[in-house]
Amino acid sequence: MNHTTPNPRLRIVGNDQLVPLLDGSLVPYVNLDNAASTPVLQEAMDAVQRFMPYYASVHRGTGFKSRLCTVAYDQAHEIIGHFVGADLRTNTVIFGKNTTEAINKLSFRLPARPDQVVITTQLEHHSNDLPWRARFAGRVLHVHALPDGRLDEAHFDRLLADYAGRIALVAVTGASNVSGFIQPIHRLAAKAHAAGARILVDTAQLAPHRAVDMRPDDDPEHLDFVVLSAHKMYAPFGAGALIGPKEIFLHSAPEYTGGGTVDVVTLDEVHWAGVPDREEAGSPNVVGAVAMAAAAQALMAVGMDAVAAHEQELLAYAIERMQAVPGMRIYGETDLNRLDEKVGVIPFNLTNVSHFLTAAILGYEGGIGVRSGCFCAHPYVVHLLQLDEQHAESWRSQLLGGDKSNMPGMVRASFGCYSDLGDIDRLVAMLQRIARGDYQGDYQLNRATGEYRPKGFVEPLADHFLLI
Repeated sequence: MNHTTPNPRLRIVGNDQLVPLLDGSLVPYVNLDNAASTPVLQEAMDAVQRFMPYYASVHRGTGFKSRLCTVAYDQAHEIIGHFVGADLRTNTVIFGKNTTEAINKLSFRLPARPDQVVITTQLEHHSNDLPWRARFAGRVLHVHALPDGRLDEAHFDRLLADYAGRIALVAVTGASNVSGFIQPIHRLAAKAHAAGARILVDTAQLAPHRAVDMRPDDDPEHLDFVVLSAHKMYAPFGAGALIGPKEIFLHSAPEYTGGGTVDVVTLDEVHWAGVPDREEAGSPNVVGAVAMAAAAQALMAVGMDAVAAHEQELLAYAIERMQAVPGMRIYGETDLNRLDEKVGVIPFNLTNVSHFLTAAILGYEGGIGVRSGCFCAHPYVVHLLQLDEQHAESWRSQLLGGDKSNMPGMVRASFGCYSDLGDIDRLVAMLQRIARGDYQGDYQLNRATGEYRPKGFVEPLADHFLLI
């Protein structure tokens, strides 16, 4: 961050936590797996700690704690609506477990005719693809990706033209969890609306890195639905949210029914509550909602423009340094003049080194957390790797036979708002060692999982944390 902006690194719980290496030493952990889950912002932790002495049931409780919790829970809805620029006069915020649950909920609740289709893209996380396949079997269309991993917008335009008037929804990611590419979501929204469709934007990967603005309902570039997860925005307490038009959720019964979803029940009749109550069956995750709202407030206070600027500095530094590693292959954008088109995600491989092995060595010998594999986006990763169908079919057959040892994939380094240049230096130093074969462990492959573990190493987990 620049000198005028508070450094979020100073407000991360466990940021300097020491972790054990294979040689028995302890080093501060470097978390470069933020695209999977982020650590906890101190503001979110503080809010939870202040809140917990008052924790009680929400809605209809008459005691002071219940009254306080109800107000806090309602405020959390308002804060998340503000975080994404929603007009809460016409839109509602529905809390759930995560983005995956939010998209599944919308797949159940979205009104659609039997002849309608859903248009999604090849860039999607499985969570913004598989729910639509389940609901719209045989009627899900995938926009292609270009060779570099960007959306093929010309193909998007053709699909809109071919199916205009028959599109129940356009479902796109705000930013890819694999390549980091940011979608032109407002331009896509305008095109979707012109074709008579609504648009859902999965902002799980976008919201921690860039400002999200749904815009006014009557704006052609308005985002009809937005989904996001707290665990990717520094509040991993099990919350997520779906934001969209109230009227969509009032036309039929909710998919989950039970306590809190009704106004009146007789032995013969059910009268459903309004939104969001009817969509949040049972006792809600109030603590998760409070934490998510506190994290959103902290991010807004820091300023998403400042987060983006810091991230661009990290990306430029990392790509320049990583490209000097022998055998390095970075997928997606590497042009330093175009890094504003992606969030802080770098997928890569080292020549002749399994992505599983690279990730394992980084973890066991570098104290660096990354992720490897296909990142719940198999079609997109296969596309970026440029695998031919014969290779892809061979891999699928092996995997279905219980052998993941040849599973294609990449290593993914992903930044948070608290990451710094020192984290990148640690990563590059370890990659240099791996590239020249300078690592300590004798790593053994588990063919069932594809993972590598150092032979004979017993992790000292009990020295750090275990429940039993």
